[in-house]
Amino acid sequence: MVEAATSQESVETRTLFGHPIGLVNLFGVELWERFSFYGMVTILGYYLYYSATDGGLGLAKDTAVGLVGAYGGLVYLSTVLGGWIADRLLGMERTLLYGGVVVMAGHIALAVLPGLAGVGVGLVLVAFGSGGLKANASSLLGTLYSKGDARADGGFTLFYLGINLGAFFGPLLTGLLQTDLGFHFGFGAAAIGMALGLTQYMVFRRNLGTHGRAVPNPLPHKAVGPLVAGAAGAAMLVAVVCVTGVVTLDSLPEVTTGVIVAASAGYFVVLLTSAKVTQLERSRVRAFLPLFLANAVFWSLFKQIFTVLAVYSDERMNWNIFGWTAPSSWIGSVQPVWVLLLSPLFALLWTKLGQRAPSTPRKFALGVIGMGAAFWLFVPMSGTTGRAVPALLVLAIMAVFAISELLLSPVGLAATTRLAPEAFRAQMMALYFFSVGLGTSMSGTLARFYDPGHEFAYFGITGTVVVCAGLLVAAIAPWISRFMAGVH
Repeated sequence: MVEAATSQESVETRTLFGHPIGLVNLFGVELWERFSFYGMVTILGYYLYYSATDGGLGLAKDTAVGLVGAYGGLVYLSTVLGGWIADRLLGMERTLLYGGVVVMAGHIALAVLPGLAGVGVGLVLVAFGSGGLKANASSLLGTLYSKGDARADGGFTLFYLGINLGAFFGPLLTGLLQTDLGFHFGFGAAAIGMALGLTQYMVFRRNLGTHGRAVPNPLPHKAVGPLVAGAAGAAMLVAVVCVTGVVTLDSLPEVTTGVIVAASAGYFVVLLTSAKVTQLERSRVRAFLPLFLANAVFWSLFKQIFTVLAVYSDERMNWNIFGWTAPSSWIGSVQPVWVLLLSPLFALLWTKLGQRAPSTPRKFALGVIGMGAAFWLFVPMSGTTGRAVPALLVLAIMAVFAISELLLSPVGLAATTRLAPEAFRAQMMALYFFSVGLGTSMSGTLARFYDPGHEFAYFGITGTVVVCAGLLVAAIAPWISRFMAGVH
């Protein structure tokens, strides 16, 4: 018993670069999970709309990009299930581990099963597995820092560095394999990446100590029967609406958006009315609501890297590099390059500034405004035709994407863990990912309006709307800060 306590104390006090040692393990598993996810999703749209002679499934292009957006939304929607399992059944740490196993199984299905059957089975598994892994990796990291720890923003920014290392290398490798060997080899590489992530997680699992092992709100045994019945009923309902054509491939983005909106509203009601949430925690949940909406607006543009900009890369960008044409899917690796370069600087900046840094709402406002301005930068190229846009020019625009992301996303992850009620830590993080999912599904819906012949209107209007949203967040930032009740 004494040895166990000493070991736990050692884990609690060990640091690396001034941060808890457990950050190393979470950094690694998230890197490989993002390697597999972004490696897969950057070639998914092409797989859906390329013709059969090119190795694809031959779907209509607008249907394909809409499905990519809807799928991304469903991935983040499933985080509520992962959060619920962590809070009620397994704890964050084990839910994260089992989620990674399911993700790997999904990538294997995409690699070995042909046609839409492989897409259906693979994407469902990846979506559910990601729901268990994503919300709990971020929440688990949040437990390593106290609510007032000024290192938290820096720690989450370093965590974000791992995300973007995976996001950078995943599309590079899967894009090359897809071009040279075929789509299924690219999906296979994603499965291997997730296997590597699980291996390193198990090897260094002890670095987390007892963090995330407890189940904060255990499910009573008498509730197991109704839970199983409810899950079976939900599965049957989904099967019925799909078989009867109530939900089709074309309508899936709008349905996904509607489901996320309804689920988010329900979750906010639960958090604001639960007897397990104190008055102070309830105030912080109210402050989280405008940040939730701002986050959704931001991601509705950012996630178009995998919808509109994927098509833009395939049809409008000149990828010729010293006589060699790079894969169009490498658009997914361009933006992470900038994050890799800039995230250590942002981590150092937030750590050095401490309480003198801009408040969380002001960081959100700057991030949203920057994202809208990034879309404005595509407007000057709208008069060109064909593959006339140099890849290096888009690389420069992606720097604005990265700066905006670093102002908002890691800060949002850190703020969510600090604003979360104690009894709903993992589920609050799932709610954060709902906002990302809402933006992602909206990116698929917006992508259907993209037309290379009307790029001026598309990029100009969407950019302007988002800039205005950012200005609104800046205007109400003092009100949000008051309700955050001591969280900077």
